[in-house]
Amino acid sequence: MKKTPKGTPVGVDDPYIYVDKCDHLTGEGLCRLILENRDVEGSFQVELERGDYVCPVVEQKWKWENCPYFRYRANEKRCARCGLEERLNAHDNSRPLLERHHLSYAGERVGGGEQMDHEIIVILCRWCHAKVHKSGARINDEVEPDRKALEMMEERKSAEMNETKFESARERHNRD
Repeated sequence: MKKTPKGTPVGVDDPYIYVDKCDHLTGEGLCRLILENRDVEGSFQVELERGDYVCPVVEQKWKWENCPYFRYRANEKRCARCGLEERLNAHDNSRPLLERHHLSYAGERVGGGEQMDHEIIVILCRWCHAKVHKSGARINDEVEPDRKALEMMEERKSAEMNETKFESARERHNRD
């Protein structure tokens, strides 16, 4: 299993299997990075210009791990392991239920020993995140959300519903 620089497990053997698509990929299959930023490695720029800026992975010439500028940062609002949904408290500074979990780290060696600085992030709830790092749990384990996580989500859901219910000014002022 892959590990962090500190030696704790990240919950996967191959981080690339959790990638839907590169963050730089447009809906048309073009590389947004090269279209918006000409400050990239010369050979990479030449390769993409030759193919009319179509991503080499889309053309099936490369795999994600071969791209020197690959990046995937998940932005889902549910845990990739247990499916817990995020519920934010907009009116306080309570800790979010979901956290970003890095599957790859700068300077990792891949394949034939070359060093890549790919950023691959998935979303995990706080409880699954702790289990992955502390007990070596895997992200692809089929698990239910932690009981405490469900309780906290329901508390937040109830608070949200209380905020959205309608009360006239008369009702609010007559309570006091």
